[in-house]
Amino acid sequence: MKTMTAQGALLGAALCLAGGAAHAQSAEMQVPSPIVVTVDVQQVAPPVSKYEFGMFIEHLRTLIYRSLWSEMLDDRKFFFPISSMEPDAPAPQQGSAFRNMQLRKWRPVGPDDVIVMDKDQPFVGGQSPRIELDSSTPHGIRQSGLALVKGKKYTGRIYLRGTSAAKVSVSLIWGEGTNDRQTVSIPTVTAKYKKFPLNFTFQADASDASLEIAGTGTGNFHIGAVSLMPADNLQGFRPDTIALLRQLHSGMWRLPGGNFVSDWNWYDSVGDIDKRPPMFDYAWNAMQTNDVGMDEFMTFCKLIETEPYITVNAGFGDAHSAAEEVEYMNGSVNTRLGALRAQNGHPEPYHVKFWDIGNEPYGVWQLGRTDLKYYVLKHNEFAKAIRKVDPSITLLASGAMPDEMTLTGQALALHMPDPQAQFGSAADFTGGLLAHSWGNFDGLTEHWYARAGKRFDYEHAKSLPPDAPNEDGYVKVDQTLLEWARYPSNRVREKAEEWQEYQKRFPAMPDKKIFLSIDEYAYSGTPANLKLALAYGMVFNEMLRYTDFLKMSAFTMGVSTLDYNRTAAVYNTTGLLFKMYGDHLGSIPVALSGNSPQPSPKYPIAGDQPKVNPGSPTYPLDMFAALTADRKYLTIAVVNATESEQKFDLNLTGARVAGPSTLWQMTGSSLDAANHVGQPPQVEVKEIPIGDAPRTIVVAPISVNIYRFPMVQAGQ
Repeated sequence: MKTMTAQGALLGAALCLAGGAAHAQSAEMQVPSPIVVTVDVQQVAPPVSKYEFGMFIEHLRTLIYRSLWSEMLDDRKFFFPISSMEPDAPAPQQGSAFRNMQLRKWRPVGPDDVIVMDKDQPFVGGQSPRIELDSSTPHGIRQSGLALVKGKKYTGRIYLRGTSAAKVSVSLIWGEGTNDRQTVSIPTVTAKYKKFPLNFTFQADASDASLEIAGTGTGNFHIGAVSLMPADNLQGFRPDTIALLRQLHSGMWRLPGGNFVSDWNWYDSVGDIDKRPPMFDYAWNAMQTNDVGMDEFMTFCKLIETEPYITVNAGFGDAHSAAEEVEYMNGSVNTRLGALRAQNGHPEPYHVKFWDIGNEPYGVWQLGRTDLKYYVLKHNEFAKAIRKVDPSITLLASGAMPDEMTLTGQALALHMPDPQAQFGSAADFTGGLLAHSWGNFDGLTEHWYARAGKRFDYEHAKSLPPDAPNEDGYVKVDQTLLEWARYPSNRVREKAEEWQEYQKRFPAMPDKKIFLSIDEYAYSGTPANLKLALAYGMVFNEMLRYTDFLKMSAFTMGVSTLDYNRTAAVYNTTGLLFKMYGDHLGSIPVALSGNSPQPSPKYPIAGDQPKVNPGSPTYPLDMFAALTADRKYLTIAVVNATESEQKFDLNLTGARVAGPSTLWQMTGSSLDAANHVGQPPQVEVKEIPIGDAPRTIVVAPISVNIYRFPMVQAGQ
């Protein structure tokens, strides 16, 4: 049996196979010999959008500020009290590991009682430290745990005020000896805050250096804010991670974030970076300095040559502030907020095209969560206010299809009679937006996260109480390597099946060109290694089968493509995969058929199990074919998520191969092979000349491959 997989027509054909698909199979099906693959270059699907390989980043302190931003000091605006007794980490919280990320603390130099947090006249935020002085013993504060490189220059600034008899110095310290430090002596401080420059050239490599701000004399001095960065920073950003991310050629980055944005006041993120107040992020149990704000996001996007995609706060936020955010970003200098942007050093409008209203408003974990019947009203209000400011933008609505509402436990939380969310119910956020917010969006968003080593168990979920944690519907499962790698693609396949159902219910969708954006996705619970790359290769192939409606996607997190420490970064296997697809895969999908269909579903059709298993009809290989933009080359992506060599015979319809071909192959010595900073790479993408394409192609075990064949069209 041959099955078309290049176009949206795939879905209808594949669903015809679903009648017997609910019957579990005890083992994977027998593979035909040989596997025969036919590519018809005359049957093309809509081109791959440049936004298909986008990125998402949550505004998490130890992600964005560790991986992208060059600031070396934590709590540089003194949100937290300074004490030798202050704990090093927040109290444990339930939920993601991100909630317990540690920040380095400021510690007293001298006794605790010489430091008073001044709440009456703080420089920024709610408090600033005042240091009471002694004539002979230094008093001040110190932050340790800094990573510094010998011979590298560091630059910074500090805001100080104090009594005229205060003698203040700032030192970088890398050892216990008197010569194991470099000190900047501050000129006389005054009663008003003044900014002083800091410049150091470090004299040794160190992983636990300290910055010390201390003084002697009489009276006191206040510290308003302090900053320290490597001098080679790019407008505040790390040059090493910027260079790597630029090479990924991501079409867009979704920012400033997901859950974080629902309690964020964007007004506090613009203007003088040192006067922006820090805030507590209740979504992630962390402090945010607001150093990376709206203008910095635009600088970042320019540095890595990508388009921004902004999510506005529809949690605790309101339509007025969202509209003003659009005006700040896109308005002319003749508007109030456009003039403010110009005053802040950015006279040209940013012309941000993509805007998303809210983040996961359906989730019980979300600040400002709103029931569907009210959220559609909120969305409509936001949309009208935003479009009044800039009618040219592309507006997205935060949806959630039944699979997402089922797997996150939201159907149970809404006291629905079945944990499996139903189309048209109060648990169908996407359907509700289509029904009640039509005309107020151009596209709909979806998020998905797959859990490694687990699956959703429908019978188990039915026994859960309404207040059960959302992961309680999952059970551990034994999977073959191929099942494990294919599992996250289930979520993509489900979105495609559900999209077809929505088009039946709302037949105007294609004519209005309503599109889908999967702007958060990840396979959770496994390190970035070759095994994970196999799974993401299959996810890429699956997403690219639906270019008729799936126009955008954003991987969580964008910096999860890198392995980095405080001073260096390299691509991990996920980053290598993104770069490989971006550099070498064609952009015009073509029909690919085969004689080895995917096996029928092993588990009941519910939760994370679609009606038809994802993948191409080339089992156990997963394949996707596309022409290059100039139509001179055929490219075929092939994922072999087995530990055995596989073979297939390739037939072309409408063209013939003419000339030497090339293979780009990503593999390693084991599934655990990974790339880490400071270590020889265990996984690489190798370019392999293969001469004239053989009829039978051999695919290496545990590998992701992209073949490029020069073509001559039929009749030429």
